[in-house]
Amino acid sequence: MRIDIFTLFPGWFEWFLEQRHVRNALTIGHVVDPVDLRATTPLKAGQVDDTPYGGGAGMVIRVDVVEAALAARYGADRGERRVIALAPGGRRFDDALAAELAGEPELTLLSGRYEGFDERVHEQLATDVVSIGPYVLAGGELAAMVVADAVLRKLPGALGHEESAVEESFSEALEGAPEYPHYTRPYDWHGHTVPEILLSGDHAKVREWRLERSRERGRGPT
Repeated sequence: MRIDIFTLFPGWFEWFLEQRHVRNALTIGHVVDPVDLRATTPLKAGQVDDTPYGGGAGMVIRVDVVEAALAARYGADRGERRVIALAPGGRRFDDALAAELAGEPELTLLSGRYEGFDERVHEQLATDVVSIGPYVLAGGELAAMVVADAVLRKLPGALGHEESAVEESFSEALEGAPEYPHYTRPYDWHGHTVPEILLSGDHAKVREWRLERSRERGRGPT
């Protein structure tokens, strides 16, 4: 898989690229490449934004700037590539979408700033608009890291143990519910002990206990 991340701050991703599972993915041939939106802007002095029509505070990233960056990277034909604009009003990102995107050979993530992108970026240049949650960040870089992280860890070889990605929160193995509680030593911590079932050695009963705890978390408070 190749993930291109278009951003005004490519340096932000240096830390991300050093994370173990990301390095694992890169080592086996996957690519994550931050792309500087300013590098190909058709405007003077590296300008990428402008004031919004209709007035209001803030600046908006121009559609022609994003168009120029995509054209410089891919030419006139982007083929079937998924181009994902990260914005608060998009489709909510979840485990199912992460799994869907992990099946793509190539992804492009567009990280906005200021008041976001000109709406024509969403309508004409992106294939998807995705949100990581109902809140506002200073920019799309953190959102791009969230999406890339969730997608990369689903790729074979990215995690140290392949089983780690099978039975985890929101996975099919847990029926889409949050993961069950985990315990380790010490057995007794200030009078709080580990559930006896986990010490039983009965793997079938442990599995059923974990699944039920996961279901309880999925149902939430009653």
